[in-house]
Amino acid sequence: MKFIAFFVIICFSLYSTMPVKTLYTQTDPLKESIARGSEIYTDFCMSCHLPDGKGVENVYPPLAQSDFLIKERVESIKIIKFGKTGSMVVNGKTYNGSMAPLGLSDDEVADVMNYISNTWGNINETIITEDDVAKLEK
Repeated sequence: MKFIAFFVIICFSLYSTMPVKTLYTQTDPLKESIARGSEIYTDFCMSCHLPDGKGVENVYPPLAQSDFLIKERVESIKIIKFGKTGSMVVNGKTYNGSMAPLGLSDDEVADVMNYISNTWGNINETIITEDDVAKLEK
């Protein structure tokens, strides 16, 4: 009996001195979304907008340090979700082309938008959610 009591005391002592980090792990939904969005970007977007997000001058607009991406957040989400044909001005340059809908689900659109909005000098710490994307119409 004394051995069991001693064992319990030792275990409790060890448990109570463990760093909090080992006991509790917090998740960061934005960081997790960005990580998923990076994979989606690689699969669906990189071939046109390039690994550095700079696009192709006069053909594919840049996502890196893009004023359009930050100022026209809702429109940017719609472009990813529904595609776009026609002109748009990004960083003072007019692009006149088309982007076909990628066939992404709403959560995938949110993830890739979170990724491109927080990469290459873009900073948008407000997370875009699946619900934000789902409520958008053409």
